[in-house]
Amino acid sequence: MAAAHTHGQRHDRIPPPSGQDDLNAPPAPGQAPRPADSDVTIGQKMLSAVSGSILTSLLVTPLDVVRVRLQAQPGPSPSARLPSFLHLPPNLGVTACCREVFWVQNHSQFCVASPPSAAVIDEAIISDCAAEETQRRTINSTLDGLKKISRHEGVSTLWRGLSPTLAMAVPANVIYFAGYDWLRTSPRSPMVGRVSEPYQPLVGGSVARIGAAVVVSPIEMLRTRMQASSSGEKSVLRATIGGIKEMVGNEGYGSLWRGLSLTLWRDVPFSALYWWGYEYGRGRLDEARLQSAGLLGQERKPDLSHSALLADSFLAGAGSGAIAAFVTTPFDVGKTRQQTAVHDPKAQLKDWPENRTMPRFIWHIYSTEGAAGLFKGWAARCLKVAPACAIMISSYEIGKKMASTVNDRRDVSNEA
Repeated sequence: MAAAHTHGQRHDRIPPPSGQDDLNAPPAPGQAPRPADSDVTIGQKMLSAVSGSILTSLLVTPLDVVRVRLQAQPGPSPSARLPSFLHLPPNLGVTACCREVFWVQNHSQFCVASPPSAAVIDEAIISDCAAEETQRRTINSTLDGLKKISRHEGVSTLWRGLSPTLAMAVPANVIYFAGYDWLRTSPRSPMVGRVSEPYQPLVGGSVARIGAAVVVSPIEMLRTRMQASSSGEKSVLRATIGGIKEMVGNEGYGSLWRGLSLTLWRDVPFSALYWWGYEYGRGRLDEARLQSAGLLGQERKPDLSHSALLADSFLAGAGSGAIAAFVTTPFDVGKTRQQTAVHDPKAQLKDWPENRTMPRFIWHIYSTEGAAGLFKGWAARCLKVAPACAIMISSYEIGKKMASTVNDRRDVSNEA
């Protein structure tokens, strides 16, 4: 006979020794249910992770583009003043409407155009144009970023970096989710006898994230640089790869992992908080469902339906992901700025803030921009991470449950 399953698919504790586990017994209050996917193969778990990765990447990449733009966007320089427009090259002028705009060195705040030779440049017109174009380029919020990027650069720009995102997300999530599952459910897990149950989500999530981050760090740098670019070039990917090749030539292959320490500072605590919150939330939802069934006089079914599993995993994933994303936003800001900084060959000889250690770099941001600088882009990050976590974990759980159902039917068919 096929094995009985409890509570659908759960990331759960390592099963107790044989003969001590009652699969039909409900979990203790606040305690996660017992494993339900022991018959799901590692290949099926990987396939579930791949499908969830693709769906998540397609839906949340626009929010990630806005987040990167917000965090990489330089703050206003106290030395930049409108009179500096008067010292532009004599063959350059400024139009009031700025309809034929190009940018000096791409990152300049000056709106300059080539006017007719007889044009008379008025200082008021210069100021008006500068204010207009600075406002056009500045992203003030998540919604503002979505509007301005799609209006001025095209809707497709919101999915810039999708290819490296998929190239990064698929292997990362396969390692991350399948690795976490193995650490939490396998009798051969190194956590057996070493980590107590309450801390297993923290440790398991951290270890799985470290492995995934090390593997995909170079791809993440490519994606981050592509998304941070506001260039109008047709081949942003080619230009970005060219910039990375130049960086590797100047600084060596180790530069591909630039920002890995910041990535780990962000992702390890995020994963620890996320998995602890997710399992805690799932445990509470399971407990509430059992209590509700008892009050209504209904049968307490330990096995969750597809819809109930989808709802529980979605809610727990979104809530836990949002909280973990907000708490770790300062590290995300630091990582983004370090990876998007343009370094010259002699940069390592200078005391660039991006070259400092993580605590010193975070302190630099706080000292120069305050708490607002550390949490720049937090709304875009939370709006991206919460649904991403919800979609990814629910897709992964549903995929495993479907695989488990298929395996059960196959076992029944073989026995018949």
